[in-house]
Amino acid sequence: MSGTLYGVGLGPGDPELVTLKAHHLITQARVIAYPKAEGAPSFARAIAEAYIAENAMEIPIEMPMRADRVPAREVYDRASAQISEVLRGGSDVVVLCEGDPFLFGSFMYLYERLSAEFQVVVVPGVSSVTACAAALGRPLSARNDTLTVLPATLSDEELEQHLLNSSSLAIMKVGRHLSRIKALLEKNNLVDHAGYVERASLAEQKVMPLTEQAEDNAPYFSMVLVYKGEEAWMLPRQSS
Repeated sequence: MSGTLYGVGLGPGDPELVTLKAHHLITQARVIAYPKAEGAPSFARAIAEAYIAENAMEIPIEMPMRADRVPAREVYDRASAQISEVLRGGSDVVVLCEGDPFLFGSFMYLYERLSAEFQVVVVPGVSSVTACAAALGRPLSARNDTLTVLPATLSDEELEQHLLNSSSLAIMKVGRHLSRIKALLEKNNLVDHAGYVERASLAEQKVMPLTEQAEDNAPYFSMVLVYKGEEAWMLPRQSS
């Protein structure tokens, strides 16, 4: 009998935001897989480190830091083949996922390759979108507001269209696009409606109105939240 593949959401970074179900699966796991950037430690593993058994088999999935999708496909193909062998041998595999597995999560590509043959269980995690809203102290949306989640990698034209048509927006993966996002918000008179959060829930978290963020670049794990609905929510004025 084949093992079960678990895609386990870990939340935005604080190990205490790991759900009870995720904690149970990780502590009991004998085989753990996780993504990691090429040549860097795994953020997902760091979140769960205290919960991983010392004798657990680990399968790092090393991702090349390139925009080209071809190398990524090859990485997922290799990882899926390695995980398949373990599952066919009857062992479960727990895949650690930053945030939520199905919200910009790399686990979806393993799911795509393996769910037809093996039983797969997806364990949702606390999303960075909700973690950033909590850090800002400002709700995401209310009543008939529409919430749009966007990657900052979209073109100016695509981002601007969403800015015009949504009452609440979460712009993720800000990174080197920070100055461009600021400029678009200023152009559309929305910069005063925007909050900025980086490394939500971690000790080095930063929270501020976007107008107080003086840098041109931001970490990959940063987000801009924009609210232009009818609720009178105010941005916090702290800078840390």
